[in-house]
Amino acid sequence: MIEHTSDGADDESLAETFWAVASRLRRQARESLAPWDITPSQSRALGVLGRHGEVRPGTLAEHLHIAPRSATEVVDDLQTRGLVERRPDPADRRATLVALTEEGNRVSAAIRAARRAEADRFFGHLDDADRAELSRILRTLRA
Repeated sequence: MIEHTSDGADDESLAETFWAVASRLRRQARESLAPWDITPSQSRALGVLGRHGEVRPGTLAEHLHIAPRSATEVVDDLQTRGLVERRPDPADRRATLVALTEEGNRVSAAIRAARRAEADRFFGHLDDADRAELSRILRTLRA
């Protein structure tokens, strides 16, 4: 269980503490992507495609919570690097699907492994009960 102390030793608010931890986690996530020269947005797009398979660019934008134009830029960058390809949608020949290439699958799997290892290091000093409680709290806040 996470305890709150009121001994005055720490005047940092809960929100400030949360943002400091989130900032540290984001910085470490960016650093974990360095070997592939991949941005967090590109990594998230690879993750969506890895989980959902080929999707239309608009669907990708919805999953990423970004504007369709921004998703197009992410796809363009990933396609230039040979990590995704655009294919005609067999259900609608006017539409395009975005899919991981073989190299995209390889890079996506390597990034997932690196991120898992980074998360294990980041949260490693918490015991199982604290991890479960933190997970419960964060899921509640996300809902």
